[in-house]
Amino acid sequence: MAELAVQDPAAVAAGAPSLDLLARAACRCVACPELVATRMNVVAGDFPPGADVLLVGEAPGAQEDATGRPFVGKAGQLLDRLLGEVGLPRERVAVTNVVKCRPPANRKPRRAEVARCRSWLERQVLLSDPVVVCTLGGTAAEWALGPGTRLGAARELSHTYAGRPLMVTFHPSAAIRFGPRGAPLAALRTDLATLADLVASSPRRAQ
Repeated sequence: MAELAVQDPAAVAAGAPSLDLLARAACRCVACPELVATRMNVVAGDFPPGADVLLVGEAPGAQEDATGRPFVGKAGQLLDRLLGEVGLPRERVAVTNVVKCRPPANRKPRRAEVARCRSWLERQVLLSDPVVVCTLGGTAAEWALGPGTRLGAARELSHTYAGRPLMVTFHPSAAIRFGPRGAPLAALRTDLATLADLVASSPRRAQ
């Protein structure tokens, strides 16, 4: 029997007992008609077992929509390189997005779309249980800290999300846009190094 489409993510996500079953349910989500009409794939995210870090971006792009995997385009390639530089290879890092479907023409997700998709991500945080959550870009920062959050200011402060440290930094696409000498790339590189140090010093990591 075919599985039913999911129209109410909040009702379904809360009961998902595992990341795999949560992803299967998310792939049946039809809560945002405009996104459903134009998507190729729902991009639930990559969650390696035992990942210490959860990186949260904005939304899938064209290559992510085509492959069903997050951060596989140019921004993802840069992110992988920077993670490798600080000793956090991609296979040890969970990666997902605030919105699981590509918005048309890569526009910014609307607040209503972020709100409808929120239950999937909240459940992913609980089930993956990372040492630290790190948001990439303004949309993800607003997801964690509320509408109107200014990324530059939030980056300088300490935060928590769901009882664990939360870091706020730039999206790798901003680092690409401003170039190799731009402030976003330097900040992202510094923040990922701090993230690696935070994970290495975690009491949970030492167990």
